[in-house]
Amino acid sequence: MNIVCLDLEGVLVPEIWIAFAETSGIPELKKTTRDEPDYDKLMRGRLDILKEHGLGLKEIQDVIAKIDPLPGAKEFLDELRSLTQVLILSDTFEQFAAPLMKKLGWPTIFCNTLVVEPDGTISDFRMRVEKSKLTTVRALQSIGFETIAAGDSFNDLAMIEASKAGFLFRSTEQIKRDHPELPAFEDYGDFLEAIKKAL
Repeated sequence: MNIVCLDLEGVLVPEIWIAFAETSGIPELKKTTRDEPDYDKLMRGRLDILKEHGLGLKEIQDVIAKIDPLPGAKEFLDELRSLTQVLILSDTFEQFAAPLMKKLGWPTIFCNTLVVEPDGTISDFRMRVEKSKLTTVRALQSIGFETIAAGDSFNDLAMIEASKAGFLFRSTEQIKRDHPELPAFEDYGDFLEAIKKAL
């Protein structure tokens, strides 16, 4: 049995932190997993910036409410889900993901959680499991699934490389140069055809 594991941000929806950086006018928040391979370092930096500016969960959720899936993403996901099981593996947080999942037709997502204080301040974050994307792919393989994985960032590479087929979708030029062995796509139509061949 196959299961397709997809990253969320940059693949199906815009990058949440970039949208928030643009709305809040804080350019330092534009840094994502495309720029920083160390997710813990990236998130600690984000929390420090939020604290410095007195921003909390509500401000981020207000921005997320206005984010729509990337053009063609829902149609791509609907067709893919008609062919095989699909699981979204994301390093985002459940407090961010729900409005986006609604717009995508409620696909299954495995992500992480934020520690939010009563005043709405985000004080910490809890990862579901260490190396969550790779760990999840290996767990799926251990129960009889063959995985096909795709993403756009540094934190997707391990699950892509551990899968029977793996793809980059709308990744950076640097990641594509560093990993010429991975087929890279910019268009949902071509991407879907490649996944179909791998099924």
